Amino acid sequence: MNEFFSSLARRWGDAARRRGAKIDDPTLDADVADEILELARVVAHTKERRFAPIATFTAGVAAERLRASKGALAPGAAAAYIREVREALEHEAPAQ
Repeated sequence: MNEFFSSLARRWGDAARRRGAKIDDPTLDADVADEILELARVVAHTKERRFAPIATFTAGVAAERLRASKGALAPGAAAAYIREVREALEHEAPAQ
């Protein structure tokens, strides 16, 4: 993605190791990142701004659970999954 997210991924891995766990450094697919940012925008503008970070967190948790349930995801599947929910929220929003 970019150097900030590469550094952040290493920090997550390091913090896990300090807790006695070994995890692969998290990676961030560009399409997933775009959908996460769009989800944050929709939630911030149609619900409540402070809900945006929590909504994006739950999107990440849900996408990982989808991946774990299926064993693997085709390229673009996680982004499409997040997009589906984001678009539903966007369509439910009252017209401004």
